[in-house]
Amino acid sequence: MIAKPRIAIAAGLIAIAIARPTQAADISGTISSTLTIVEDSQLIGDVTCTVVGAPCISFGAPGLTLKLNGFTMTRRANLLTPCAAPGNGEIGIDVNTQSAEVILGPGIVQGFRQFGIRLRAATGVTVKRVTANSNCSSGIFVTLASSENNLEQNTAARNGNPAIPCGGI
Repeated sequence: MIAKPRIAIAAGLIAIAIARPTQAADISGTISSTLTIVEDSQLIGDVTCTVVGAPCISFGAPGLTLKLNGFTMTRRANLLTPCAAPGNGEIGIDVNTQSAEVILGPGIVQGFRQFGIRLRAATGVTVKRVTANSNCSSGIFVTLASSENNLEQNTAARNGNPAIPCGGI
């Protein structure tokens, strides 16, 4: 009878570990499911994102910094021709209902089938020295529910699509 409670406790600990957001200090390579950062993080190499219908990197706590360190985040949109239509939810970096985040370049966010960077209901976020290139909607998109954000020294080029030509910041 003693073994049964131990098994139940072990199963409970495994379930808790699986439910926690991913912690990531150093990021590079292929991301195939949304990476939710919960501590300051940085790119240490180029990133290829294969996530379908969801963000590549998402902020999971307030007050975090993501440094791009001169690297590139790329999604599957064709970089040489305009997008026929955006892919709903396919966002490079998503700051959703968080505050005091920092996305610091230099770095490139390109080829995402919706937004390169989205600030949704975000407050006090800084995006600095990022190039948003060839994304199917806006390069950097800030929703109406966001406030007090600082977008500084960013470049947006070749974003948008024929159906929704909203390409800049």
